[in-house]
Amino acid sequence: MINTKSLVTALICLVINLLSAQEQKENHYSDLINEQFTGDLAYETTAFVEQYWRVVGNTGFNKSIFFIAEHLEQAGFVLEEKAASTNRLTYRIEKRPLDKPTWEIVDASLNIEGDDKPLLTHATNSNMVALNSYSTPQVGTTAEVIYIKDVKKIKDLDVKGRIVFAETSPYYLFNAAVVQGGAAGILTYDMPSYLQPEKNTTSIQFRSIQLYPKLKPWAIALSYEAKERLKKRLEKGKVNLRVNIETKIYESEELTLVADIKGATLPDERLVFSAHVQEPGANDNATGVGVALEMAAVTAKLMQENKVNPKRTLTFLWGDEIVSTRRYVQEDKARAKNIKWGISLDMVGENTAITGGTFLIEKMPDPSAIWTRGNDKHTEWGGSKMSLSQMKPHYLNDFLIGEFKAQGKRTNWVVETNPFEGGSDHVPFLRGDIPSVLFWHFTDQFYHTDNDRLDKVSKETLKNVGTAALVSAYKLLNADETTAKDIINNIETAAISRLNEELKQGKRAIQNGEKQAVQIEIIKAWEDWYLKALETTKDMVLDEVPIEDSIDKSKAFIKETARDIIVGLKE
Repeated sequence: MINTKSLVTALICLVINLLSAQEQKENHYSDLINEQFTGDLAYETTAFVEQYWRVVGNTGFNKSIFFIAEHLEQAGFVLEEKAASTNRLTYRIEKRPLDKPTWEIVDASLNIEGDDKPLLTHATNSNMVALNSYSTPQVGTTAEVIYIKDVKKIKDLDVKGRIVFAETSPYYLFNAAVVQGGAAGILTYDMPSYLQPEKNTTSIQFRSIQLYPKLKPWAIALSYEAKERLKKRLEKGKVNLRVNIETKIYESEELTLVADIKGATLPDERLVFSAHVQEPGANDNATGVGVALEMAAVTAKLMQENKVNPKRTLTFLWGDEIVSTRRYVQEDKARAKNIKWGISLDMVGENTAITGGTFLIEKMPDPSAIWTRGNDKHTEWGGSKMSLSQMKPHYLNDFLIGEFKAQGKRTNWVVETNPFEGGSDHVPFLRGDIPSVLFWHFTDQFYHTDNDRLDKVSKETLKNVGTAALVSAYKLLNADETTAKDIINNIETAAISRLNEELKQGKRAIQNGEKQAVQIEIIKAWEDWYLKALETTKDMVLDEVPIEDSIDKSKAFIKETARDIIVGLKE
């Protein structure tokens, strides 16, 4: 005769042991990677890459790609064309001709005639020459500078052979002054307030002009310090400037590096980390390049030591921002169909005590991108107006937030989020209906400026981002029924928390005279988003049946909570 009480006790113990084993397995990832991911290779890579002004196809960009390849080989990756079918660690460098020539700066200086001290030099301001500028004659160009307050009035002025100076973007000044007016070149000043130019007086944010082989134009961007000095000289009368620029503009090819860590049992399914190489800064985006490389190297080491064995494929992509990622998503429909997650590593190593801002996870489009209130805040980058049809319900948002918050708690590291804004490698994934988020920092008072150098990078931040990203990756790559149920519970918790927050915000809005109907619409939007997010957990399992009951129970609880909250809004 079966002892029912003993059987129940045994089943309870079995469940507890299974849950404990799963928890130990997942904690094992965190302990293991916190030990293995030191940040050393990420920092070394950042230091190498940031010394170059990187444009697709130019010397610095290509050297960065080959640096990555060299270190991948040291970690055990094999060039794809030489790999055997048993090699799980492979990489390839894709080469394509560029439609337009590449560009690189060699040297430059800007001098006020009669002054001993240069107004600007490339040695101290690597962003002073606008991208696509041509060289001046070897002896330089000397011409009178004319300051124009209202760019619209250029057509009424004789600027031919002169240097036109205006406080605007070179994009707006170039055609009127150079193409139409025949100016010798242009000087611009255009620094957004979040860069604190009156504090960071030597900063120059990098700019570009149209590539124009016929005219061979040039443009120089000024720092706040240089702008003020030049304006004071102009107040005294006529000013001549001597401009010396040496650049290289030449035919080249585009390089994209793809590294694959082949999954053991579901190799067609993959997680892709994308880190763009181009741009001239340290944090943007030498840090993303470095973190991705150390993530790949650490994973290779742990696989060789039989400490991890991902079921699904882990891919790393290094190339041209948005362009390389978009191509990877679009050029192979079968591959794209099996990209389960895409993550952009962009500006991920900041010393926020120096740069400002904080680490951010930019979420997939959710209702906070439509109704931004409470703890949700757009950055100074800003977000465009979105609609409910653009929402991307998925578990990835709350899953990653939870994993990164756990690393933050472990190391006293601040992790925040922002609503979707776009502008990096997560966008091509999202446009391909692939769940994707952005890891980044903002606000950054050195963003896109020539003061974004290695001294603004924190190895501790590199370690935290890389560690949390790898822990998250391993859990996704080995996701199964147990993982799915854990995430279902997390989604339910996040949904209830969000709905209650929106109740609080809604009541406040109604008290301030806003329409009750709009507040109810917001609650329904969040309810719908989370109900659909629950459905997406089915992509982690081969058989949906074992998790359907968990999904249905969470859905019912979320619906009940939303109904109660709507009643609360009507009271």
